[in-house]
Amino acid sequence: MEVLTIASKEKDLLINGEIRCNQMLVIGPKGEQLGIKTKSDALTLADYAGFDLVLINESANPPVAKLMDYKKYKYEKKKKQKENDKKQRESSFDIKEFRLSVTIDKHDFDTKVNNALKHLQKGNKVKATIRFKGRQLAHTELGEDVLKRFALALSEFSEIESKPKFEFKSMYMVLAPKK
Repeated sequence: MEVLTIASKEKDLLINGEIRCNQMLVIGPKGEQLGIKTKSDALTLADYAGFDLVLINESANPPVAKLMDYKKYKYEKKKKQKENDKKQRESSFDIKEFRLSVTIDKHDFDTKVNNALKHLQKGNKVKATIRFKGRQLAHTELGEDVLKRFALALSEFSEIESKPKFEFKSMYMVLAPKK
């Protein structure tokens, strides 16, 4: 029977007893080279210094291990990843889609405008879409009028990023918040 292993999302480094190499180049906590040591000597050195022995590069000749506080390393790596994710979220805008119809009523239209306004104030882009059904396809200009009315209602807080475009059976327009 074949055993399958599921790879974890992040590749953890081998530490202390998990290291299978007999000899390795050991690097101190401040980046200084301590020389080539046997596994037992390196583990003793790490234990004496109060650090973990972490295998940094297993494929090098000889393999490279470093003395470090592994939990602190993982914490800082996770913190850096969160910071990068936050920056990426801030740089890319979310797009919220609002579906309108050619025969939309005044109250429904006002509700969609108010909801779109909330998203624009948060800094998100708004995509207004109209789907045409049946005979409405013969009068796409009515849908374009609804989209223009939508943009006009939000003109104080947004600017048109892309003019109304017709694709297959729908028309859409994208609004971006004003700077």
